[in-house]
Amino acid sequence: MPDVPTPPAGAPDLFEEIARLRAVGEPAALATVIGTRGSTPGQETMRLLVKASGEILGTVGGGCVEADVVDAALDVIESDRPQRLTFRLTENATGQTGLMCGGELEVFIEPLTTPQLVLFGAGHISKDLAEIAVRAGFRVTVVDDRVSFANAERFPSAQRVIAEETFAACFEKLTVPPSAACVVVTRGHAYDLECTDYALHTQAGYVGLIGSRVKVRNILRRLASSGRLEGLDLGRLHAPIGIDLGGGVHGEIAVAIVAELIAWRHGHLAGLRTKRISAQEMRAVTGRVSTDAPPPTEPAEAQGEE
Repeated sequence: MPDVPTPPAGAPDLFEEIARLRAVGEPAALATVIGTRGSTPGQETMRLLVKASGEILGTVGGGCVEADVVDAALDVIESDRPQRLTFRLTENATGQTGLMCGGELEVFIEPLTTPQLVLFGAGHISKDLAEIAVRAGFRVTVVDDRVSFANAERFPSAQRVIAEETFAACFEKLTVPPSAACVVVTRGHAYDLECTDYALHTQAGYVGLIGSRVKVRNILRRLASSGRLEGLDLGRLHAPIGIDLGGGVHGEIAVAIVAELIAWRHGHLAGLRTKRISAQEMRAVTGRVSTDAPPPTEPAEAQGEE
């Protein structure tokens, strides 16, 4: 039996790196050898950590099979679904030991990314939203400028609660990775604008804003007029936020928002009926294209969290 390869001196511990990646929300996948048959370079319980960049830590035995495992792990990262795969080795697929191989290697590859949700605003909708989002698998951070609202007692399931005198001070304590979603549910239009502005300038893959279409248009116009939308991808902006379920109470609104977050996370937003204004209208409102069509009439909708 070949010796298990040891990591080079100074290499980070694999499990410490997994904990770090999960904490910051960086996408990754873990491949674990769960079975072998015949002559294989990999042995049971060997592990290989693969990041979205292609960087790896650990090993499943090296050689050609390791390259195949890395490719499969990148697919798992993209799909966010685990895979159980069997690799058949031939004499051309040698491990790090250089020994001839003619067996099978069974590998389980699991995604490690825990989706993060940053909630701007700690009012009644956010309280319901945090509870439901945690149950759906999100790590929730709550941000507000009121310690009486943003605290561990009101948000016991949140991973983190940030309360400072201003939202700007809260922003300084945030790191928002591309895998994160930001949801703006504050108590007023001025705070909504400030938080939406911040969220759009992070790497967040999803930015949601609650409120009516009128409010969304006004905020977009103000951001555009001040030059804050230059070079930004508004395809990340989902406003008004939520699947159109027809409900209007706090719990129903929270369910509609989390439903949209789940669909976004799994790449299934296409075809769903959401409240979001169209990309064409969004471009027209921000002055990126011209249009002579009048804005559609609409019923009154919730303007904020409270």
